[in-house]
Amino acid sequence: MAAQYDVLIVGGGIAGLSLASALAGRCTVALVEAEQELAYHTSSRSARQLIPSYGPAVVQELTRRTLQLMAARDAELARPVLSPRSFMLIGSEESVLAEASGQMKSITHAEALELCPVLVPESFTAAGLDSGSFGCDAPLLLADHRQRAEAAGAAIITGARVHAAQRLGSGWQVGAGQEAFEAAVMVNAAGPWADELAVISGVEKLGLQPYRRTAAIVDVERSLPEGSPMVAAADKSFYFRGEGDAVLISPSEAEASGPEDAQPRPGDVERLVAKLNQVTTLGISGVRSAWTGLRTEAADGVPVAGFDAEAPGFYWLAGQGGYGFQTSAAMAELAAAQILAGQGAGQGIAPSAGAGADPESRTAEALAATRWSIRR
Repeated sequence: MAAQYDVLIVGGGIAGLSLASALAGRCTVALVEAEQELAYHTSSRSARQLIPSYGPAVVQELTRRTLQLMAARDAELARPVLSPRSFMLIGSEESVLAEASGQMKSITHAEALELCPVLVPESFTAAGLDSGSFGCDAPLLLADHRQRAEAAGAAIITGARVHAAQRLGSGWQVGAGQEAFEAAVMVNAAGPWADELAVISGVEKLGLQPYRRTAAIVDVERSLPEGSPMVAAADKSFYFRGEGDAVLISPSEAEASGPEDAQPRPGDVERLVAKLNQVTTLGISGVRSAWTGLRTEAADGVPVAGFDAEAPGFYWLAGQGGYGFQTSAAMAELAAAQILAGQGAGQGIAPSAGAGADPESRTAEALAATRWSIRR
């Protein structure tokens, strides 16, 4: 016999867990994850940095709201999720100007070197600084969402890959692993597998594209000073930041991939190490660990959130494009409000009249400015 819920969330990464904790206690909720553990793929392979000046305007709006919500939650936790860590962009005058946005401010070459003394002075000519950026304790945030969701009655089932889904009557019937579910609303928070889930469900896919992004933790001869910013090249060729007594580095690549358990390719990390040993005095001496995650994007680069107008009760929460953690709380707030309002009966997303009166409406308005609804 199928277990019955108001909402079935497919995907146990930051998007799905955030929504589960936002909905639990307000309706009946189940979350199913294909892997044996939650947040196995992209969400466990994050740079763990929330940058208000990073991404298109709608992402910056979502990030500002997410930071507000996370700060409020931090006030209730014994250990905070957020910690101040500025973000610095370096490169040529032209490249920094092209990439700088939002609250990022131009700083002098000397100020950049003072903030990050491991930089080789000749390796850049201009810099910008976002001092409102934060480091994020991703494992703590994920654990908090799970604890809140389960404490409020949500069921979380791992090792349950969706193999069948169909719309019957007023809801969805879904087979996941050995379990069967019935729900009025099915949420597609399947990350790189979001389009595959749509096909299984008989819903037209959106053309969401996963992209590779590799990172590594490396040993260094010269540690970054405490309080050093995360540093990124404006030409998107690398970024690095402190990670305890080590350094996290990434070639910041964005290469198209299929949905998979992505792994570093031979030579990727080694080439980055050689490059960083030229533009910094870190003296990278060894690689502790390396991984590759997938950042899934819609064609317009804007996160996808909303009911599918052609598939009643099918809610998309995907395509975060590498902005998953920094938009997660705002996206969950918006999605929960739309789901609870019952906007899925064949209707697309539309912000209420006078949107902008509260943070939730501003978020809806920001998304609507780029994408009014899903296939409206």
